[in-house]
Amino acid sequence: MEILVKKRREEDESIHSFVSRRLGMELADLAVDSLCRGVFAGDCRKLSVRSCFPLLYHAEQRRGSLALGFMLGSGPGPVVPPGPLAQRSIKESWAQWSLRRGVESLPESITDFLQQSGRVELHRDAAVRHVCPSASGWMIHLEDGVISADHIISALPAKALSSALPPSCQLLIQELQDIPTVTVAVVNLEYDGSILPVTGFGHLIPSSEDQGLLGVVYDSVPFPEHNRPDGQTTRLTVMMGGAWFQEEFGAPEMATQEQLLARATEAVRRHLGVMASPIWSRVTLQRDCIPQYYLGHHRRVESMRSFIRKNNLSLSLVGSCYDGVSVNDVIFSGRTAVEQLLGT
Repeated sequence: MEILVKKRREEDESIHSFVSRRLGMELADLAVDSLCRGVFAGDCRKLSVRSCFPLLYHAEQRRGSLALGFMLGSGPGPVVPPGPLAQRSIKESWAQWSLRRGVESLPESITDFLQQSGRVELHRDAAVRHVCPSASGWMIHLEDGVISADHIISALPAKALSSALPPSCQLLIQELQDIPTVTVAVVNLEYDGSILPVTGFGHLIPSSEDQGLLGVVYDSVPFPEHNRPDGQTTRLTVMMGGAWFQEEFGAPEMATQEQLLARATEAVRRHLGVMASPIWSRVTLQRDCIPQYYLGHHRRVESMRSFIRKNNLSLSLVGSCYDGVSVNDVIFSGRTAVEQLLGT
């Protein structure tokens, strides 16, 4: 019946409202609620469908239906010629990917490549204190000195950038500060032997069942290459908090590692029937780690970039606060900024 549902003409809508209207309340309450908690650690009743799932929004706007949008296309998208690795992923039908030494090796490899190129000057572990307009563009004041730049491509979190900009950018500063973020507790657990009753990537939990627990990833299943070389163990990652962190655990600075570890191991016992204690664990509190694209986010981003254009600021905004929170989205935003800067 989805094809018969009339489209709305509002410029934005919450993900929950959109899905419940077109596909039914049960799908919105369970599947989509859980999906948004897994991707954004956020509340689908507040998140914008236009900014978080633009393909769904444009399918309805351009075709009047999700089904027709998927069959006929929902409009032109970015054209990116696939490189050798992308071609291989298509040929081999990759469902997900990682790196042998973990995803951290991606920025490490980029750093090594840039250092060896001899074409860049890297300042590592040097926070940006503030930036000031200059005749040539900008003067960037770092913890370890001052550098001059004719253009800034900022991948800083929005609030961090807002604190570095000059007072002349007050309108931009306010918009940056208004982008909310959430805190996520990530608990890595390792158990002796093969202890999972099921196999798969993991499971997500709808907010109606347990607001504090977002989901559990069965790390040993999709990426056994990361397992210990000696002896069989099972690795799990439990994610907690997000938009519900304050409500469930209190202020982030007050949450203890013991409290978070106990909640995570209890969830593994309750959901997967694992009665053993983990042989290794690590608790990490990722503060303000995922931006939240609430209703009207697209307008805020348009307003910021319009301010930059009107004031002829040599500044590009990239990173997870504007056009997508995934690793792929962030890489693409950086590529797009460079292409616009070079006019290619």
